Amino acid sequence: MTRATRPAPSPHRAAGPSRRKQREPRAHWVLLLLTLAVAATALLFGGYGRHEIAATEPPSGACEKAPANLFTGGPVISMDPKTGGVSASRIPAGQVALTYDGGPDPAWTPRLLDVLKKRHAKATFFLTGTDAAAHPDLVRRIRDEGHQIGSHTYSDANLAGLSAPRTGLELALTQNVLAGSAGVGTHLLRLPHTSTTAKLCDDQWQAARDAIVDGYVVVAADGPGRGLKDGAVRQFAGSVAAVRDTERIFASPLGHVRFTTVGEGLGLSGATYPVSTFAEVRGTAVVWAQAASRAFVGAMTWLMVAAGVITVARLVLLLTIARVHVRRVRKERRRGRRPPPVTEPVTVIVPAYNEEAGIEATLRSLLASTHTYVQIIVVDDGSSDRTFEIAESVHAWDPRVMVVRQENAGKAAALNTGLSWAQFDLVVMIDGDTVFEPDAIARLIQPFADPRVGAVSGNTKVGNRHGVLGRWQHLEYVIGFNLDRRMFDVLECMPTVPGAIGAFRREALAGVGGVSEDTLAEDTDLTMALCRAGWRVVYEESAIAWTEVPASVQQLWKQRYRWCYGTLQAMWKHRRAPVEGGQAGKFGRRGLMYLLVFQTLLPLLAPLVDVFALYGLLFQDAGQAGAVWLGFTAVQVFGAVYALRLDKERFEPLWTLPLQIFVYRQLMYLVVVHSVWTALLGSRLRWQRMQRTGTATETLDRQPA
Repeated sequence: MTRATRPAPSPHRAAGPSRRKQREPRAHWVLLLLTLAVAATALLFGGYGRHEIAATEPPSGACEKAPANLFTGGPVISMDPKTGGVSASRIPAGQVALTYDGGPDPAWTPRLLDVLKKRHAKATFFLTGTDAAAHPDLVRRIRDEGHQIGSHTYSDANLAGLSAPRTGLELALTQNVLAGSAGVGTHLLRLPHTSTTAKLCDDQWQAARDAIVDGYVVVAADGPGRGLKDGAVRQFAGSVAAVRDTERIFASPLGHVRFTTVGEGLGLSGATYPVSTFAEVRGTAVVWAQAASRAFVGAMTWLMVAAGVITVARLVLLLTIARVHVRRVRKERRRGRRPPPVTEPVTVIVPAYNEEAGIEATLRSLLASTHTYVQIIVVDDGSSDRTFEIAESVHAWDPRVMVVRQENAGKAAALNTGLSWAQFDLVVMIDGDTVFEPDAIARLIQPFADPRVGAVSGNTKVGNRHGVLGRWQHLEYVIGFNLDRRMFDVLECMPTVPGAIGAFRREALAGVGGVSEDTLAEDTDLTMALCRAGWRVVYEESAIAWTEVPASVQQLWKQRYRWCYGTLQAMWKHRRAPVEGGQAGKFGRRGLMYLLVFQTLLPLLAPLVDVFALYGLLFQDAGQAGAVWLGFTAVQVFGAVYALRLDKERFEPLWTLPLQIFVYRQLMYLVVVHSVWTALLGSRLRWQRMQRTGTATETLDRQPA
């Protein structure tokens, strides 16, 4: 067979590197960081209100008491405007101030308000900021029914011993929430975890004094021994029990006791006051922010659960169907029902662009094939290195190799050029760095005994699997790609025959117009087109080829960016498949939906899930979070062990799997984010080629002879 040189077709508008280089979008990284920052802020804000962040402990039973003589005047402590000192007051005899701590809460607050309304009684509600923001309608009802509102801090925090900024934050957030939910502010404050003034610890008194200096009226309670007729401040912890206790008070003989608010009983004007429009708007923003944080936390919780369930279900599905695939293959072999072997001659097309590092090893492996006859067509796509000269030298000693040279036009154009020179009906397409096992071609074409089969995917293995990055990609190929292909084979929805090793009927290729140059993932685009045309695409695990994977993070990013972007292009191009009938609909509803969920949507949401998981590890139950992670890792390891066993691979790389979850997987998620952003902007991505080092046979070279 002779070597030939033919003029190149016109370079494709999206493939050739000779195009003017376009600036790739960068704003999406700012958007991603901003989204993650907002998510983290929402988690922190919500966690602060739920006592998950900077939680405070209630005071212990033993403490240094505050000076008792400071509070002999009563349980209500305020600044004396005449002396500038602290003064204590008591509710006048014949009146009782009912006070309720915490809430509002939809379980007990409405019931309590109904009881008070029935008795025409007024009370003072010391509300917690987080609860008030969660139930602003109840805050407004308390206000509208004439009750008084006080502050119980934002997160029910024990102010004793807190820093001044933290104390200020607790009080300010509560004021903002009251302003946003009911348009009011308050001067009344009850310190959480306190009751009577006689039981105040010294550090609690210090917190009370600081609040009084800031203009608050600190309200404690009278001891349980004081009767209702003598004038008292009665304290109830907000709960259903407080409703029952209030009902008992009203049911007991009360004489002429009048139930009033703290402010009215002491004649404090403006204890609760209307706020300015600006303060109300600012408070509304705080209420909305808390509502948004609650909704976000709720959504993320469900998303975490859903993602976990879907991920585990996917792995179970993969392993189950992989077992079905293995049993089916073994059953056919045992029963001897396989049709006569396919021995037709094969054309192998090798598109090559700057492949001098590996092209000779690739051609030698093809020439060593045990198949009856192989025509090898090397299409040099305008290489600027010695690819053409090396291929020519191989042709010089074996005429089965044919070298075609063209100007650079991209891989798809090179494959179509090779097709135009192909002599046989079975065509194998490979990459310029792929090294075949001697029996790979013979095994790869056996499924063509079934006339329904239009394409066959081989088993691609990583050659240069040294180092952590190489091991990660090796695990990805074995656990991800090959398990997926087994499933796609059984479900008849194969989306990709890899460019490294794939076989095709020439008739099928002609029926879809050859290799399309519309996308950067020409292998995926072609496979999808064949599925939609009604051809079956299967996986042949025994046809093994070795490929070189990127050895640096930068090269890996470029490769996966192109793959992901090209896959998105192909998915969009074949988006109508799910609504079609026959084989096309089967592929669309199974294969395309699988790609959409597991290769697009979940990776896009993964950064948010990771932020939520990190938050849970740091601020929630670390033991539970650790147990979940260990369980997830165990499931992954089990799947990896099974996949490695199916592919007859060693288990040694498994030690890198836990680290892969934290590092490699995040990198792949970011690739998806980058690709989706590029696609949404309608940018055209130029061809990204990996720098070859000729290490595809590294693993083979290290194996014992």
